[in-house]
Amino acid sequence: MPSTALIRPPRPDDYDQWLPLWHAYNVFYGHAWGPGGEPPVEPDVTAMTWGRLFDDAQPLWGLVAEAADGRLLGFTHYLYHLSTNVLGSLCYLEDLFTAEAARGQGVGRALIEAVCDAAMAAGAKRVYWQTQGDNATARRLYDAVAKNSGAIIYEREIKGGR
Repeated sequence: MPSTALIRPPRPDDYDQWLPLWHAYNVFYGHAWGPGGEPPVEPDVTAMTWGRLFDDAQPLWGLVAEAADGRLLGFTHYLYHLSTNVLGSLCYLEDLFTAEAARGQGVGRALIEAVCDAAMAAGAKRVYWQTQGDNATARRLYDAVAKNSGAIIYEREIKGGR
């Protein structure tokens, strides 16, 4: 990681730098920009996600990686939840993204380690995350810092769901 990078919770004034990273993250995972320049995720979803990071009543947490010059290099969002097979909680690292120019410099690893530190402080039993099978760059990092559980993820959209 760049020796000057700082991992910290996001601040409300980070929004203008977080937003292009958020859009790039969502494009990376298959959400396209609309034909009229509409963002890859609906603005109300983006606003809700950002707002939840600052709402103590919501179970969503976040961290950003900041360069010495104040630029945001990446972010992560995570949450805690109960499980049926452990007494404590688990931590799901839901989103992790590093700006392309900062990749390979340890930013992603530092964000993962910071989430693991937060999870340990919160008493969570495990941190877990998922990625696309063909995301070879991320998987090299993930294989170095964690164990692949071999899980296969299935999804089913619910009509009328929020």
